[in-house]
Amino acid sequence: MSFGRCARCIGHSLVGLAVLCIVANILLYFPNGETKYASEDHLSRFVWFFSGIAGGGLLMLLPAFVFIGLEEEDCCGCCGHENCGKSCAMLSSVLAALIGIAGSGYCVIIAALGLAEGPRCLDNYGKWNYTFAHTNGNYLTEPSQWDECVEPKNIVKWNVTLFSILLALGGIELILCLIQIINGILGGICGFCCSRHQQYDC
Repeated sequence: MSFGRCARCIGHSLVGLAVLCIVANILLYFPNGETKYASEDHLSRFVWFFSGIAGGGLLMLLPAFVFIGLEEEDCCGCCGHENCGKSCAMLSSVLAALIGIAGSGYCVIIAALGLAEGPRCLDNYGKWNYTFAHTNGNYLTEPSQWDECVEPKNIVKWNVTLFSILLALGGIELILCLIQIINGILGGICGFCCSRHQQYDC
């Protein structure tokens, strides 16, 4: 498989992962399909950091489209434009991958913090607070405590599931961007070694 094809595969994978991140983040705003908790500011503060929408989602589309633009096997163009040169094409993919790492890293960090702190919910004393913030994430291994959150119903499962999904998706995006950095560097070195008239298929 050429470096261009590898980049294209990574790009298409990142598009799918970015869409899933956006969907997961949007669902965090609507526990049980209800909108009142968002309008009344009864959601986890980390939901408002847009980690899945911005970091793992929209920001990830930039490197994804750059990688897809490198699909030509001879890699003679930069983002699909011919005569731009092999070095430009590989450099752009490495720089784009760095942007992807920043976005996916942001998604992973915020999702991890959201999981550690837990949801904002109505407790047994009728107060809205972060019931599990003091547990340092230990509540995750003790589902029997989740009933301490009275409202929204099943909010702990909702938050844990969606933040875990964002954490996993962001981690996969991060790995793919790291792979593309290696792919881009190797592709750039290979491009300099090959003749201008030789097909880029090292």
